[in-house]
Amino acid sequence: MNISSLKFPEKRLIFAWLAGIPLSYFALAFLDVFYTSFFGIILLTVIVHVPASLFMAYLFGRLQHAFKTKPVDAGIALVLFAALMIFLIHLTSLLGRFPLFFDSALLRLTPDLFIWFAIGAVLSLPVFLWLHARRQELHSTRLYAFVETHLGGILLAAIFFYVYFLIANAVNQPLFDFDDVFFDTDAKLWRQRFGTELYKDYYERTVHPFVLIVVRPWAGLIALFLKGNLLPASFVLIALTGALCVFLVWYFVKKVVGGSTYALLIAALFGASASQLVFGSLLETYGFLGATALIFVVLVLKDAPLWTYVVTGLAAFGITVSNAAQTAIVHLFVKRDFWQLVKYGLISAALIVPLSLLNNFVYPDAHPYLWDFSTMKWEEKNVFEPTLQRANYLGRVMVLHSFVAPQPVLFKEDIPFIKIWMFRAALKKVPLRIAQYEDPFSTFVVAVWAGLIVLGGVLFLKNLFRRDNRFSFAFLVTLIFYFVLHMRYGRDVFLYSSNWTYAILLTLALAWQELSAKRWFQLGLLAFLCLLLVNNSKLISTMLAVSSLHIR
Repeated sequence: MNISSLKFPEKRLIFAWLAGIPLSYFALAFLDVFYTSFFGIILLTVIVHVPASLFMAYLFGRLQHAFKTKPVDAGIALVLFAALMIFLIHLTSLLGRFPLFFDSALLRLTPDLFIWFAIGAVLSLPVFLWLHARRQELHSTRLYAFVETHLGGILLAAIFFYVYFLIANAVNQPLFDFDDVFFDTDAKLWRQRFGTELYKDYYERTVHPFVLIVVRPWAGLIALFLKGNLLPASFVLIALTGALCVFLVWYFVKKVVGGSTYALLIAALFGASASQLVFGSLLETYGFLGATALIFVVLVLKDAPLWTYVVTGLAAFGITVSNAAQTAIVHLFVKRDFWQLVKYGLISAALIVPLSLLNNFVYPDAHPYLWDFSTMKWEEKNVFEPTLQRANYLGRVMVLHSFVAPQPVLFKEDIPFIKIWMFRAALKKVPLRIAQYEDPFSTFVVAVWAGLIVLGGVLFLKNLFRRDNRFSFAFLVTLIFYFVLHMRYGRDVFLYSSNWTYAILLTLALAWQELSAKRWFQLGLLAFLCLLLVNNSKLISTMLAVSSLHIR
């Protein structure tokens, strides 16, 4: 077939098929560890490449329409996605400099399987053309309707999924065989509990009463497609969770404020924040907690049935008991239905004990039961006296460090790794320490961020009594709750930043909404996003460069 002689629609389909090849290639580059037969690779390539080609054909059509009807919005979105792709390429290069932690084979198809991938790609072409010819039938499906309505959020979440997945493959390696290396996280513990058969909590804590039945089955489900290998499945799971959070932020802003471009910019800022880059990638409970909080916010926004609140609230409680407060605060301030809140609380409370029993039935001796209060003594080491200095430093971590990464605190203590933290509580007569913005670039970026916060504060106060601020009040009370809690609790409070990063950004997004359609403001947010990506990539580099000093 002579491509040059084809009519334009057919050319476009060939281009769509070609454009889908990179998507299929990188998917197969990951899967070739688990599927090594020629038949498996060919079949997988067809299964992956046909929908990839259909999506690219659809995307080309949407882009063409967007540039005809809304050229400026389309241009801003295109620059945004180009910036994210450049960041992704830079991240890939950065990770490649640390072969101890990151195996670049993850990005390359095994050479002896490439021929089978090529055959699969060729075989997918007639299937793709046949399905595309029946696209009107596909357009009547719920999947198509969902993609049509949520394309921007899906694309953004997909890019950030790959960002988080790449970082996850570096920072969750078994070489990090100690807890507390990064930001006081129990990364070794949760890598074992979610990614291996060693699911027992060796700290014997009760504050995560049924975390395993909430999180681990999802890793098991993904592992079904990875020949039962739980560890890479857990990497996929945490990256998917981080990507889901990005999508939910986009969805909330799109529904409440409106404006596809503004929603994209806000969600991209969230995805590129220091907190999200770390906890969308690092195996811990906090990425999952951020997801449950955002799911609950969206459910309340959609006025979903009570049972959905109960399920989400129980998931938050089961992962960490204190996070039930987030759901109660949002319910109280947004729904403003006291008796429904009481009903929600009573139903949830009635199910806590059965779920705790179920957790330890499915995973015997996973950890002590919730009502074994003697185990709470383990948490005493994380409790501190509130001081003005701690309040100052805590506020800086919440408002600044969670978004714009500083140079972290580095110190050597009790494990054969240099610890990389944002905030180090006073321990063993060592004074309280906090990460600093030590170079002109990061100082400039955080100054711009501080200016955006001030702008949001002024606009919030200006419109305090002019619009419905129920969600803003809920987010602000959530921030106050966590500020009060962590005035007493936490050695590195950045560890808990997933609990408030979304709340801060959504509060600001609501406050900025009168500027949301202004081109100068959109371009300003886009420029800041580019600065943020450059700045926060240095945090990942520091984490790996410092840690590599201890690996031989």
